[in-house]
Amino acid sequence: MIRYIRRAAAFCLLLLVALLVNAARVQLFEADELDDNPANRRAAIVRYDQPRGNILVGDRPVTGSKETGEQLSFERTYLHGPLYAPVTGYASQTYGTTLIENAEDAVLSGTDSLLAPLPFWNEFTRGRQPGGDVVTTIKASMQQAAYEGLRGRRGAVAALDPSTGAILALVSTPSYDPERLSGTGAAVTDAWSRLNGSTSMPMLNRAIRQTYPPGSTFKIVTAAAALDDRVVTDADAATDTPSPYVLPGTRTALPNEARGCENASLADAIRVSCNTVMAHLGVEVGLDGMVGTAEKFGFNDTGLRIPSGVARSNFDTDMSEDQLALSSIGQFNTTATPLQMAMVASAVANGGDLRRPHLVDRVTTNTGDTVRQEGSESYERPMNPATAVQLQRMMVEVVENGTGSNAAIDGVRVGGKTGTAQHGVDNSGLPYAWFISWAQAPDSGRPAVAVAVVVEDAAADRADISGGGSAAPIARAVMEAALEE
Repeated sequence: MIRYIRRAAAFCLLLLVALLVNAARVQLFEADELDDNPANRRAAIVRYDQPRGNILVGDRPVTGSKETGEQLSFERTYLHGPLYAPVTGYASQTYGTTLIENAEDAVLSGTDSLLAPLPFWNEFTRGRQPGGDVVTTIKASMQQAAYEGLRGRRGAVAALDPSTGAILALVSTPSYDPERLSGTGAAVTDAWSRLNGSTSMPMLNRAIRQTYPPGSTFKIVTAAAALDDRVVTDADAATDTPSPYVLPGTRTALPNEARGCENASLADAIRVSCNTVMAHLGVEVGLDGMVGTAEKFGFNDTGLRIPSGVARSNFDTDMSEDQLALSSIGQFNTTATPLQMAMVASAVANGGDLRRPHLVDRVTTNTGDTVRQEGSESYERPMNPATAVQLQRMMVEVVENGTGSNAAIDGVRVGGKTGTAQHGVDNSGLPYAWFISWAQAPDSGRPAVAVAVVVEDAAADRADISGGGSAAPIARAVMEAALEE
């Protein structure tokens, strides 16, 4: 009898060991796979069992959380959702996160180790803290001015503080309300389908994720290259440029929309926007010089983050001379985001020093204690300070006596550059209206803001689309708001 008891005990011990081995296998070797299994809802339940931290503009949250009374306890809400959607992105229980909601997800969800009371606290406890807050660099009045200026037309605005690189406004229209995507269920999937199926693409962040031919606004980059490379030594001296200008190696004549461009000086070519002079100067600078200058401004950078990723602005590195001529006036394959062109204006305004753009000012705990502070950081020096001074003078002339008069502000030093970018097969598409600018108050030693505006409205009459007519008034409104801060 005792022998049978011993055998039963040994068998039970064997079963216990097998159970422990299997538990260890599951916990040590299969835990990650089970956590990532789409059928496992535990991670989602934990993720949404507490309110998400907030994204702030100034000292006011533009996000919130509400209790659902369901298994996923808390759902994201947005204040003025369409206005701030290009900044916040969305946090959806169904479709994940984008923009700041994605880039700062660890902070907002409470899993970032910066929020823990002690180093490695979260790792030891396998827990998380209350969601932290992300304070943006956005100025509410400037964001509102840009949004109202676009009036729902397809387009975008990006505004920077030239001295720090802080992004003061980031608007894309038409926009959408990210709260419609926050939860789960048929209403959310229907909203997702409608938004993604819309021909106006309201979920496209045109300010940082869409590139356009920059047209004549790119002439500022070409002018910087010509002055720095000493192709032009006197900006007020006549250039040897015929009008029209025959593109090198072709029989194609490049015309001007403006008058008085034959042999015009660089300063006059910027003021009235002469295609011929700037295309000729780009060829004189040469491919290497133009590529080098464009890349110092930020073109061809695939790693720019603000902290969300920014689409690469393009300036080709392998071109024939006729292609280089067109690229030097912002056509051919040259493309830019509105943020990129704001960077161009910012570098000029800041004496040739381009600061790295950033959208987050600081990160705090839910009680307001700062755990990370973003500082001003140099991105590049795309031009000599003396060149920047000359370009400032030329851009002021554009506003005071040239094509950008609609951006003028009484008593304020404003520099600008218009652009009307052709696109489509044989330039059949309606041109994009561009305006880049900066403003400096008379009692200030530094510029207040640099702005880029692009308007792409297929419903407008062709004659009504111009950088000076469509985009400059929006830039002026944003600059006025910046000067009132």
